[in-house]
Amino acid sequence: MKKNLGMVDRVIRFVLVIVLLILYLTGVISGVAAIVLGVLALIILVTSFVGFCPLYLLFKWSTRKD
Repeated sequence: MKKNLGMVDRVIRFVLVIVLLILYLTGVISGVAAIVLGVLALIILVTSFVGFCPLYLLFKWSTRKD
């Protein structure tokens, strides 16, 4: 599994997860939307920490500078 996420991409993903968490904790999102966005946030968080995105692999993209 070759890393394909650059540092900027990883930071943006992490910030997005924080924003979604804040929206959930303040009650802006709830119900089914909260569940769907929560699952999406977990996937984004894992890919951010691992540095690998399977979707990028599918499209042969990479934001990582070699």
